[in-house]
Amino acid sequence: MRVAVLSDIHSNLQALDAVLSSIGTVDAVWHLGDVVGYGPEPDGVVARLREVRAIGVKGNHDDAVCGGESIAGFNPDAAVAAEWTRARVDAATSDYLAALPEALTPEGTDFTLVHGSPRDPLGEYLDSTNAAAENLAFLQTRHCLIGHTHVPLVFRERRGHVEALAVDPESRLVLDGRRALLNPGSVGQPRDGDPTASYLVLDTTAGYATWQRVAYDIGA
Repeated sequence: MRVAVLSDIHSNLQALDAVLSSIGTVDAVWHLGDVVGYGPEPDGVVARLREVRAIGVKGNHDDAVCGGESIAGFNPDAAVAAEWTRARVDAATSDYLAALPEALTPEGTDFTLVHGSPRDPLGEYLDSTNAAAENLAFLQTRHCLIGHTHVPLVFRERRGHVEALAVDPESRLVLDGRRALLNPGSVGQPRDGDPTASYLVLDTTAGYATWQRVAYDIGA
């Protein structure tokens, strides 16, 4: 099965459309939350995800837009963006976001989908090997797909420890027997110094993951 994994789209329809145009034929699209927030087209992004029958989980921005408590921890800019989005989304978008689960294991797979981390799906930023090691205790599947940091990265077991692996465009990781936490980076608001949209393609049959980048019309 070939799966496109997207995260942190943040209402950026230009970036999402560029990614969907570049992925080719896939069997499924999975998203890791923060579908909305910051960007100007929340309804358009949700409509596009529905068109491609994406499945996924709720992020802290999605929770905030639905009236959740996540907004209490936002910085002022994030809070303003969430309030702006909440006031403008239509009912279909609001219902879609509210119905998203905080964690999901697609049927027949060994992948858990969360936005932040297995132990704190909405709030925790997994950006250290110590935190990654602690989270493996909460993981019920071999692999976990995470977002939230907007930075593509891998944490993987190695000889009783957890190692962090930096990810470049076209990086390929063999999915072997070791447990791993994989971050596809952000579609709509990358924070790793590269403005191009970042995403991940899983080939569960061949057993590898490949990170991809694609340019989009930032001015638009």
